[in-house]
Amino acid sequence: MRSRHLQTVWGPLWRRPTPLPRHDEKFILRDGDHLWLTWAGPTPGAGRPVVLILHGLSGCYDSHYARGLQARLAEMGVTSVVMNARGTAHRHNDRADIYHAGETRDVADVINALTERHDGGKVLLVGYSLGGSRLLNYLAERPARSVAAAVAVSVPLQLAPCSTQLDRGLSRVYRNRLLGELLTQLQQKYEKLKTQSPHEAHRLKQLGPLGGIRTFRQFDDRVVAPLHGFRDASDYYSRCSAGPKLDRIQVPTLILHAEDDPFMVPEVIPPASLVSSAVSLEVSAHGGHVGFVAGSPGSPDYWLESRIPAFLAPWLGQPVHDVKSRSSVSPLPTR
Repeated sequence: MRSRHLQTVWGPLWRRPTPLPRHDEKFILRDGDHLWLTWAGPTPGAGRPVVLILHGLSGCYDSHYARGLQARLAEMGVTSVVMNARGTAHRHNDRADIYHAGETRDVADVINALTERHDGGKVLLVGYSLGGSRLLNYLAERPARSVAAAVAVSVPLQLAPCSTQLDRGLSRVYRNRLLGELLTQLQQKYEKLKTQSPHEAHRLKQLGPLGGIRTFRQFDDRVVAPLHGFRDASDYYSRCSAGPKLDRIQVPTLILHAEDDPFMVPEVIPPASLVSSAVSLEVSAHGGHVGFVAGSPGSPDYWLESRIPAFLAPWLGQPVHDVKSRSSVSPLPTR
């Protein structure tokens, strides 16, 4: 599919759910709040790697890309777990706090717990869109001794121009849907907290009426910034954009990006001179936002689910050629 919009909406609208046994775990964070982990694949053993998956904005364990990758890894005999951000996965958390592009504290909590539980087994990170931003910020800001390798897909590396791009043309369709979901979640959380935690409900009430929010900049100005200690949306964008931090990353990391991503502008793609030698940046001409669908409409092939395991193969204990041979998809054009 050459259309960036078809690439973007194919998975959410038309991909058939992959049958996959999974189980959930309530995970307590260091501040007393909680989130949910969704496990798939074999029971993790001591010293064995675990793939931790970070979903995108308004996503969860049931996002098509998360389910697809977990199914692929389970087929390979690899344990994986989706970290459902606070308030996602159709469950509300116990505090007013939400998640954002630069939030790394919760990521660190989960990584530390996985490492301790599995007797030093390495954690491999995979992040999509906003989850990829959290991943890259984490790797740039922390030593990440327990993380062996990482993959980030369709990341808004510069938050300000990406926010502006979503106010243009057909991209507004994505903006409106995502904002609608986020605002609905906030309202539902407020109703829950009014009875269970009045103090936290008051924090949400202090944000004021949210009915007039029409853009991501307005949402980030009026919700993300006051809840998480940023001066305003511009301060949030400046401090949490992962692009300027890529030269700090020392963990082997693959970044997959499409030039036709409708959530982005080409200018967010950094030049090689501003990227650490540990980072491999693969830019495809086509792929949309978390799309990269090959094959045909009657037999689609999800290229990410071949490329990601192929990159992670050395840390999964599987030969690279064995992983690649399971897919008929050749790599998309890159530069």
